[in-house]
Amino acid sequence: MTNDLQDRVHDEMSRRTFLRSSGLGLGAAALSSLLPQNAVAGGLDLPHFPAKIKRVIYLLQSGAPSQLETFDYKPKLEQMWGQNLPESVRQGQRLTGMSATQSSFPLAASVYKFAQYGKSRAWVSELLPHHSTMVDDLCFIKSMHTEHINHDPAVTFIQTGNQIGGRPSMGSWVSYGLGSENKNMPAFVVLLSRARSGDQPLYAKLWSNGFIPSTHQGVVFRSGPDPIFYLNNPDGVDKTSRRSMLNYLAKMSEDQYKHVLDPEINSRMQQYEMAYRMQTSVPETLDLSREPDYIFDLYGPESRKPGTYAANCLLARKLAEKDVRFIQLYHQGWDQHGNLPKDIKIMTDSVDQPTTALIKDLKQRGLLDDTLVIFGGEFGRTNYSQGKLTKDNYGRDHHPRCFTVWMTGGGIKKGMTYGQTDDFSYNIVKEPVHVHDLQATILHLLGLDHEKLVYKFQGRRYRLTDVAGKVVKPILA
Repeated sequence: MTNDLQDRVHDEMSRRTFLRSSGLGLGAAALSSLLPQNAVAGGLDLPHFPAKIKRVIYLLQSGAPSQLETFDYKPKLEQMWGQNLPESVRQGQRLTGMSATQSSFPLAASVYKFAQYGKSRAWVSELLPHHSTMVDDLCFIKSMHTEHINHDPAVTFIQTGNQIGGRPSMGSWVSYGLGSENKNMPAFVVLLSRARSGDQPLYAKLWSNGFIPSTHQGVVFRSGPDPIFYLNNPDGVDKTSRRSMLNYLAKMSEDQYKHVLDPEINSRMQQYEMAYRMQTSVPETLDLSREPDYIFDLYGPESRKPGTYAANCLLARKLAEKDVRFIQLYHQGWDQHGNLPKDIKIMTDSVDQPTTALIKDLKQRGLLDDTLVIFGGEFGRTNYSQGKLTKDNYGRDHHPRCFTVWMTGGGIKKGMTYGQTDDFSYNIVKEPVHVHDLQATILHLLGLDHEKLVYKFQGRRYRLTDVAGKVVKPILA
């Protein structure tokens, strides 16, 4: 498609967004028939090629879990415990202001034991006993890397493709590219939890729509009696009255749009309509009272407490059943600069059983075949101790050069490890995977070409992967 034609398609889509969503104008199929076969996705509900999956569940562990205490076993650190990090390994890498002034960088092996499990013989820490039962369903990527050494730019980068806020999040891009399979639910839902206090904050920019239409922003489901603000009708307004009001408002908005051509008018009306439909669908989805006891036993005791990671994992399964496209969980508490052995056990205890339960629950319902699940943080942790090192206590600073994530589900090879770090878990020695590569791979599994999923804003065409990224083909089934 030429740039001029692409621009005309984009403008036509913006003009007709409201008509399509309200059923008053052309449907997606009719609109797509006007376009060349190689048209960009751009919100037309058209994947570029057959998709391997229908939805994504992203379990982002905010604060950056230590790969050295979870999945990247390094016996060399046990042999060199307390010795200074060799300069030949560090190679002048910049450090954060929290450890750069240390006089030494003593190597700290994990105090927790590792063992190999499953047919794949994957290494897993004793902190994650439930994970050890499902390693043959997982694809470990041990060679993830990023440029960003501090939390806010790193987590913003892995979620939006840019270290500075204002870009659309990955979930928003997926919503824009593919739309929703369930007209009564948002395409992009966000769930928040934390296991310990005092960790890095999370901001709405991480699930923002950025410069694409606001209908694609993430919708946060909160725990408590009012999970979505302003969803319920005000006192004195019943369902019939609200329907009449929305019908009249739709006619006014359509007339207004014809005069000012502001696509946000259409977006606002879509949000009103979605809120009206969610008044029924959301309470039903968030109601866990009908879940049998064996499901709560599977996810663990905290799954009965709204707002916990365990409860959110159970909700993620329910949202997958409702065909929500992109389900984003954020779990806070992983930033352990000191007192790591004690604090990381709090975190692993909070995620191990619920995460494993989610995979097994999806699998037993036949949902894992068309769902992609991702687990990991925004960067890794250092192999040396931040602050004083003792036999049973230490901390770890930020480390962007290598970290581990795992993926499972449709289109991903099971029971494999991709990438390798050196004996110190400091540098990557085999098969590096950049954050943009991970993003490109996720879009690819959804049937989207990351180079073609674009949005024109202020004269430039933007994409999630900016001007980089390549699909990690060796991990694809």
